[in-house]
Amino acid sequence: MTQTVDQTAQETNFVGKRTRRQDAPEKLMGRTRFAGDISAPGLLHARLVLSPYAHATINNIDVSEALNVPGVVAVYTSETLEMANPDATSRSQAPLARGEACWAGHPVAIVVAETEAAAEDGVALVDVDYDPLPVVLDPVEAMRPNSPLTRLHASKEGGEIAGGGAHAAVGSGDTEEEEQEELSANVSGKTHMKLGDIEAGWREAEVVIEHTVSTRPVHQSYMESQSILVSPSPSGHQLVVWPSAQGMLGVRSDISEALNLPERQIRVESVPIGGAFGGKFGLIEPLAAAAAYKVRKPVRLSFTRQEDLLAGNPAPQAVITLKLGAKKDGTLVALQGKAIFDSGAYPGAAAGLGGYLLASTYRCPNVDLHCYEVLTNKVSVGAYRAPNAPQATFAMETTVNKLCEALEMDLLAFRKHNAFKEGDPTIDRRNWPRIGLLECIDELEKHPLWVNRAEEKQKLPTELKGWKVGIGISVGGWPGGTEPSAAACRLESDGTLSVVLGTVDLTGSDTSMALIAAEGLGVSPDQVNVVHDSTDTMPYSGGTGGSKTTYAMGPAVLSAVRDARQQILNIASNMLEAAEADLEIVEGKVAVRGVPNKSVDLKEVAKMSTRRFEPVYGRGRAGITTSSPMFAAHLVKLAVDPDTGDVKVLDYVAVQDVGRAINPAEVEGQISGGVTQGLGWALFEGYEYDENGQLLTPTLMDYALPHSFDVPRITPILVEIPSALGPFGAKGVGEPPVVPVAAAVANALHDALGVRVTTIPATPERVFNALYEANQA
Repeated sequence: MTQTVDQTAQETNFVGKRTRRQDAPEKLMGRTRFAGDISAPGLLHARLVLSPYAHATINNIDVSEALNVPGVVAVYTSETLEMANPDATSRSQAPLARGEACWAGHPVAIVVAETEAAAEDGVALVDVDYDPLPVVLDPVEAMRPNSPLTRLHASKEGGEIAGGGAHAAVGSGDTEEEEQEELSANVSGKTHMKLGDIEAGWREAEVVIEHTVSTRPVHQSYMESQSILVSPSPSGHQLVVWPSAQGMLGVRSDISEALNLPERQIRVESVPIGGAFGGKFGLIEPLAAAAAYKVRKPVRLSFTRQEDLLAGNPAPQAVITLKLGAKKDGTLVALQGKAIFDSGAYPGAAAGLGGYLLASTYRCPNVDLHCYEVLTNKVSVGAYRAPNAPQATFAMETTVNKLCEALEMDLLAFRKHNAFKEGDPTIDRRNWPRIGLLECIDELEKHPLWVNRAEEKQKLPTELKGWKVGIGISVGGWPGGTEPSAAACRLESDGTLSVVLGTVDLTGSDTSMALIAAEGLGVSPDQVNVVHDSTDTMPYSGGTGGSKTTYAMGPAVLSAVRDARQQILNIASNMLEAAEADLEIVEGKVAVRGVPNKSVDLKEVAKMSTRRFEPVYGRGRAGITTSSPMFAAHLVKLAVDPDTGDVKVLDYVAVQDVGRAINPAEVEGQISGGVTQGLGWALFEGYEYDENGQLLTPTLMDYALPHSFDVPRITPILVEIPSALGPFGAKGVGEPPVVPVAAAVANALHDALGVRVTTIPATPERVFNALYEANQA
């Protein structure tokens, strides 16, 4: 259901109307061609040799037996692939282990063959001589000065999470590198965020609580695995690339850097992408490109599901301790914390972003947060839908509930009392723009599931007799990404409009762009076609992600369409012998206002634009560098079996400020999808390792994902607090739905059982053990 709580949004004809996605028929009929469906003459297949050890020196790699396999064309190692930056701290720039394997699954060599079967046979015959080294898996232990190093030459360079600016636009804040802590070289980055005087805050606080939580690494679990095809081209380009990736220009830059080739010699083609959720911002593209460049034939590299789990880039594990202090009236006066993000084998966990998120929900005058990025012998990490926000919100919102319990204060009353609002200072010394956090809490407070929660707790399906019912809430947000962008639009000879973009359509953004263009021009969305050029000709676009595609690209589309509209009116004014100011575009025609019979079809305008006038080609640019933060408030009802720890989610309500829903159907779908993924975080998903660093969840037989019967009824409620910068007031919508889920589920478990599960996923074993420990205490 859509609930509009702000009436300042302008009236529109197409924006805000539920619209079927333009790509739906092709995908539903199975006609969409993804990277793995594309072929080329002489195509070769690549497979990776993965390290069986979590940490080991590599003494020698013997590829001779593999090269004797019929169909095997080449086997490359870090020594023979000849990449430009073999010692880079970026995994994509140095994709093959060089002298040292740093996690079980670290690519050591790449086999290229005429068939996948031959490549797999070749992989089995690559003989690697390893000497095992000490394995470091616990990020807390890895920080200690006496910890073994996770690599022989540990990097001290903190990393930016994959996707970088595509995800969040946040300032560096009031951070400082503190007094010198005695830490292991495994700590690749640290940030200290301060506000006010924390000691004064503790003196003022009348109630103080402390809480520690932890999470597991979580895979993005996209339907299409990491996949790419790279072909040397006789057309003058050295390489043509078809990647399943979230940023085409980023792929071109990564390959250019890795191979030391001019970007103009690399053409990246736009390909539909079968899911990403932040996990496809530059991982395998330079490796596949280097193999194709070396062998001078087309090469496809597509991960198996097991390879994706072993060698992808999941969300980082986190261990977070928070200490909150408040006055007896519920006013928050002190926030102190330590957040540790496990970066795996390479820097890139963006611990500072995690700290920013911890301080971005509630007003507190005294803040002291230490954030660490720590290297371990696990697979390196990347972005996953609101990077670090589910972890930070799980910590903050469960701690807030614990504080409310100590204060004997209503959960929503505390949140309304302390929630940020427009004009409040941020942790990085800026000010919050207009946000919808309070409005989302208000909508949640009015929902029958909350109003009648006492009665709802008595309602239980017959088959769950004896189970305990709990109701939990949580709020969270996402700052949103920003990036300059450009777009173009062309009036076609049939009177339709082609909008040319460089973005990747992940979740129906093309349909939203068509609605924006239709609204700006004054034609039906059926007359607008969104197309994607290659990197040779596409207008500039950054990576697709961070809830910024519609927000940052939409204004460029609107600008391009308005430019085209002005050109159309100029031509039509000559054809109709009327002033431009007296013309309007209605139902595919340019007509004189008040004289509907005096009109000309857009098809005729297009014809004249290539005969007597300049062709209609609109250009638009946007330079949005200020984010419009998004917030959500969630409410969940669940049942738990106290004898087994099994959990069943029964009902879910997700309220979200979307600014303006360009396509409400798609926005509601985004929210439902995000909640489903959040339930995976909360109850099912997580990497587990044994003491030797072997992944115990390397296939979908072991790595649990939510099934359809695990997903309850999800009720999205759209709150519209228009952004001053987004097209027609739109904000991003993709990230916030996943953010509050794990915390809401954990809070509902406490409501049901009276015990706190402090590690997610809250598997039946963890729930049962929490109950057992509470009973033993």
